[in-house]
Amino acid sequence: MKRVKNRKFMTGAAFVAILVTLGVAQGMLDKAAAQAKQVPRFEVDPYWPKPMPNNWVQGMTIGIGISSDDHVWVIHRGNDEGNLDRTELKQVTPTGPVVGECCQSAPPVLEFDAAGNLVGSWGGQPADNSYDWPESNHGIVVDHKGFVWIGGNGGPDAHILKFTRAGKFVAQYGKKNARLKEDPNAKPGAKPNFVPNSMDMNNFGRVAKIFIDPKANEGYLADGYFNKRVAVIDLDSGKIKRFWGAYGNPPDDTPIGPYDPTAPPAKHFRTPVHCAEMSNDGFVYVCDRPNNRLQIFTREGKFVKEVFVAKETRADGSVWDVAFSKDPQQSWLYMADGVNEHVRVFNRATMEEVYNFGYGGRQPGMFLGTHSIAVDSKGNIYTTETYTGKRLQKFVAKGMGVAPKSGQVPWPGTK
Repeated sequence: MKRVKNRKFMTGAAFVAILVTLGVAQGMLDKAAAQAKQVPRFEVDPYWPKPMPNNWVQGMTIGIGISSDDHVWVIHRGNDEGNLDRTELKQVTPTGPVVGECCQSAPPVLEFDAAGNLVGSWGGQPADNSYDWPESNHGIVVDHKGFVWIGGNGGPDAHILKFTRAGKFVAQYGKKNARLKEDPNAKPGAKPNFVPNSMDMNNFGRVAKIFIDPKANEGYLADGYFNKRVAVIDLDSGKIKRFWGAYGNPPDDTPIGPYDPTAPPAKHFRTPVHCAEMSNDGFVYVCDRPNNRLQIFTREGKFVKEVFVAKETRADGSVWDVAFSKDPQQSWLYMADGVNEHVRVFNRATMEEVYNFGYGGRQPGMFLGTHSIAVDSKGNIYTTETYTGKRLQKFVAKGMGVAPKSGQVPWPGTK
């Protein structure tokens, strides 16, 4: 009887040991799984940037760049006629009466330091007409030599501009109105007739954004709102070195009609081609915005793959702009989605979306027209908003953690 009891005790102990072992193993698996799902987390900083002077306000804020000193540069359209409505201006017209204290447009280019202080502002058409300020400025970047580059997507904007950080004009590449087709039979007051030309080696077609490759001294232009190509230029001369369209083929300016999510993928870019950003390992990520896709190429324009994002999105599309995390491998890709009002976070190796944050609204951490995105040296994310959003926001990097539920406002303390 005693022997039977001992045998039962040993059997029970063994069973318990097996359960403990299985529990430990499962715990290790769960921990490993959790670690494998660690993603970069962010919190909105509702106190950044700090208030601007002079009752200044921003218009549609359609470009952002980070300089080597972690200063944040934005460009906006407050000076464009009609971009700020009568309720946002203390003087609706230059010769009209002053109706109150608030407000007036800030200069188009704004420079903020890392603490959020406004430390520089300039831009606009010069009195001597020494260069052509874009009819509708779009995109800003500061290169490795400290030059500031600006594009434009207005009707006559077939050029890009280069300045010093202080706003001193350096160069204009391309000619204003290069896309204008004169019609001798046009009636007085008729709208100008512009025609795209994605094969042009001297001018552009409403450039959305410029990426700087310091090693090759090249600029990658999302060319863009009228043309349908990526164009690569020499940064010293502004000369076009190469260009390509969707799938690495020659670009085609033939209209292809509105986007249809049930149709086969378009063989060509739709306008606007909204970004062309190169990763450290030499791949060029191109925002084919209204086609809801990100196409990936080699730096020479060889097609690698494409990724569709929120494919059912219509209107202005889902793929607006991208930026990369600051680890050497750039493990994460961040995407601005201006229709669905998110920042999307992707595992760059798999191009799987792991989560997104933000939704439509006016409070900090919400978006209305999520337009441009950039990352500073510490991994913080900055976004701009167009349409009625008209602002700049900062999202502080909070390290790695378990992916939160998508679509939340990343308010401090949110799990």
